Amino acid sequence: MADVAKSRQRFVDAEERLFWLGFQRVPYIGPARISRLLDHFGSLGVAWAALPAELATVLDERAVESLVHVRSRLSLDHEQERLDRLGIRFVALSDSDYPFLLAQIAAPPPVLYYKGTLTEDDRQAIAVVGTRRATPYGREVAHQLATGLAEARVTVVSGLARGIDGIAHRAALKVAGRTLAILGSWVDVIYPSEHAALAEEIALNGAVISEHAPGTKPDAVNFPARNRIISGLSQAVVVVEAPVKSGALITCDFAADQGRDVFVVPGSILSPVSSGCNKLLRDGARPVTCAADILDDANLGQRPEPTPVQQSLLATDEERRILALLTNEPRHIDDLAAAAGLQITHGSILLSMLELKGAVRNVGAQHYIRV
Repeated sequence: MADVAKSRQRFVDAEERLFWLGFQRVPYIGPARISRLLDHFGSLGVAWAALPAELATVLDERAVESLVHVRSRLSLDHEQERLDRLGIRFVALSDSDYPFLLAQIAAPPPVLYYKGTLTEDDRQAIAVVGTRRATPYGREVAHQLATGLAEARVTVVSGLARGIDGIAHRAALKVAGRTLAILGSWVDVIYPSEHAALAEEIALNGAVISEHAPGTKPDAVNFPARNRIISGLSQAVVVVEAPVKSGALITCDFAADQGRDVFVVPGSILSPVSSGCNKLLRDGARPVTCAADILDDANLGQRPEPTPVQQSLLATDEERRILALLTNEPRHIDDLAAAAGLQITHGSILLSMLELKGAVRNVGAQHYIRV
């Protein structure tokens, strides 16, 4: 009898999960109203089947009409089958494997759709966000920070946008780290479209996540709310280059409301893309210069042993001359070639060889740094 009871409970739980999926498809019913429905009816299954008159004691007229309209046309079994065909999973707020950190915020998303995996390891997560128009300095800093976090077994969270977000995801993947990408559209509608391949790679080494119902387009109104999930999934937020009017600063506002730490990379006072960062620092955010700053302050991660560049691989005097001119500050190839007394074409060849040896890195627009 006990086994029968357990089997029945599993069936009831599985069925109840589908009602969470159903309410996710109903306009005008969000986290607050779902909470009221649960308080009144005890379960979403009971609420889903309730008569309009009883629903009206909890919901306003528009929400009741919306629910009645959707449930008359939506098959929850077909909805689940559709997700299965697309290889998309969902987790409901009632599930034991709903992300722990996100469940602690005010009005967490009732349902998250995702491609990939969500694990207990994702409790150790840091968001890395910033401008879409990153400078070579910002690109390199984002790469270094995300690399250091991922190497320490910390999950890197970001928004799959151009610029800093994409750099952070790729850096984590490059060292076989976990990364989570949060979308402002349906999980199968990748924006920007040029990040489709990156999204597929993230799904193999983390997850692509959305709170939005199937078919949702990447409309501008979706992104501010998306940012609360980025910060909500993370123990802290790191901002790398952000102007004063920036989505990254909206993420910081959510982080402050959620009790998350905010770390900021200092930038030039003359750079518009660092104006928001410098404002955050002036307002009391924590400055950060390396991944170790974040790991130490947040008490996260495992510290990997540093791997120095093998100088024996630098076979020629010309390569050593180029390397001596490089630091962590990006330097353009034309400037390097002139300083080393080399033709630009020959300098380009030498830099390509050094990059293959792991001694330098092109951080964008033909700017190089020493590794």
